[in-house]
Amino acid sequence: MKIVLLHTADALEPPVDPVLDQLTGALRSLDHEVGRVTVDRELEPVVTALRHEAPDLVFNIAESFRGKSALESNVAALLNLMDLRYTGSSPAGLLLAGDKTLTKQILRFHGILTPEFATLYRGAVDWAGDLDFPVIVKPPQEDASLGITSASVVHEIKELFGRIDALQTEYQQPVLVEQFIEGREFYVGVLGNLNAEALPVIELDFTGFPPDRPRIASWEAKWGEDGSGSGAEYAGTRSIFPTDLDDELAGRMQRVAVEAFEALRLRDYARIDLRVTASGEIYVIEVNPNCYLERESEFARAARQGGTEYEALISRIVDLASARYAR
Repeated sequence: MKIVLLHTADALEPPVDPVLDQLTGALRSLDHEVGRVTVDRELEPVVTALRHEAPDLVFNIAESFRGKSALESNVAALLNLMDLRYTGSSPAGLLLAGDKTLTKQILRFHGILTPEFATLYRGAVDWAGDLDFPVIVKPPQEDASLGITSASVVHEIKELFGRIDALQTEYQQPVLVEQFIEGREFYVGVLGNLNAEALPVIELDFTGFPPDRPRIASWEAKWGEDGSGSGAEYAGTRSIFPTDLDDELAGRMQRVAVEAFEALRLRDYARIDLRVTASGEIYVIEVNPNCYLERESEFARAARQGGTEYEALISRIVDLASARYAR
């Protein structure tokens, strides 16, 4: 097929995101013709480029528009309007999973455990659960842990008000205040549509984390202070395949991940982030419908651990998307 890799402009900023060449190489190894189209700040160049390319399939890894994660679902909506086939979730799935408040409300409706929360905007309370300190304060419509720092976990009311004010000023959106769950953090990839399957469980290991910081996957922990992608070395975190996890708990986490994937009407692939308490309670803390597909990302590593090499993983995603549009 002729496949266009649709990505955001920031992927081209030095250092260029390696996922671009990796996906291109994998698709070409599968005998596909591959082009690229960049999503930046204007709509017309994207439409023009896609019409010129006239792809059989768009491999959609665009996670924002005009630099705003909240507009990610609109990119998929544009592909719908242009009657183009594409990989990944629909606008509805991206919208539901992209707004952490909506995600939590839907998970609760389906009986899936997620931390207690409240949402506030400029003094108005949209929703308030039964919260106790400590809590973590987040912008609900950003991804890649944007807006989450070591200061996001607060222990008293003065800290809370200060953090809410700072986030509302910076992001101009409601603020999510969520119960902070102490426990181990795990990532579970989900692949498929009908009969979606969970990949092997990965743990975010905080063993080397600075002792004076709350154990959270902040933006710095993931990407480093300069955004260069060196976050794991910077913060002392690493993602591992845990060796002390019993099969029963791993199986429960995988079932929860698939249930969350299906509840939010996601498609093809996603990564579900979980916290597990010492008593074995499993909380969904975030859902990533357009998760990072770099060769050494948690999702790709988990697929490889389960016996699916990178090229086969990309082929599987293409097949899942193609089957959706089969006549």
